[in-house]
Amino acid sequence: MTTHDPDILIGIDGGGTQCRFALLHDGERIEHRGGSANVHSDFNRAVATLKDGLAALADKAGLADLRSARAYLGLAGVTGPEAASRVAEALPIRRIAVSDDRITAVVGALGARDGAVMGIGTGSFLARRAEGRVRLMGGWGLVLGDEASGAYLGRRALQRALHVLDGLAEATPFTDAIHARYDSSPVGLLRFARDATPAEFATLAPMILDAARAGDIIAWEILREGADYILHGLNRLGWTPGEVLCPIGGLAPHYAGFLPTDVTASFAEPAGSALDGALTLAAGVET
Repeated sequence: MTTHDPDILIGIDGGGTQCRFALLHDGERIEHRGGSANVHSDFNRAVATLKDGLAALADKAGLADLRSARAYLGLAGVTGPEAASRVAEALPIRRIAVSDDRITAVVGALGARDGAVMGIGTGSFLARRAEGRVRLMGGWGLVLGDEASGAYLGRRALQRALHVLDGLAEATPFTDAIHARYDSSPVGLLRFARDATPAEFATLAPMILDAARAGDIIAWEILREGADYILHGLNRLGWTPGEVLCPIGGLAPHYAGFLPTDVTASFAEPAGSALDGALTLAAGVET
């Protein structure tokens, strides 16, 4: 087995559901998938996932170890330099950089281009790169943020369903469907919301999309609120129509019908994935 090689690049895209690993060596790209790697919710589990994944990469590549590699990790739950340092110190790689998973997604999506990214899935964030500088917005989690995300929309749908029960809004077919799903009572709604994860809240997003397309006013208003947040955020980041705008995440393309046409006309296919972005950034880790 090969021992040391300074040209080994490792990229890692770690989320709350799964972690993706890639190793680039001698023109060959090797990938691996592992479990959760959210360092905020469970640091020890995340580190175990990372170590197992790195060991699997080394085995697949026929390398004795990866200590001489250059690695970049974009991980959910990295909230600042202290968390990044803890991760780096826990792993058997000397040249390593760690950030949250937004920056790897931006670099992967934009490639060499300037422009903006709207990352809307279970969670959400916005970003813009101009003249080499990246500005990030959002991505703070459902408790305090993640506006426009699937989780946020799901929680907002339950709020609007409770408004109907309180007499603050008129019932619609959509709110009737929500009530039926949760025993047609506030207790059912509250019981679900008390223990629901962001991913579980996000399971309501397809219902909201279908209802909005069918003309349901409350479902339409919920999505309109999400679109307003996206538009306001892009404006505050300095993005203007005509610049590249990459929608990434499962929900992002579905906002096309709720955003101005000059915004959707700027939609561009992502150049690559967050894992591609991690590999790109790994090449810049100091040797």
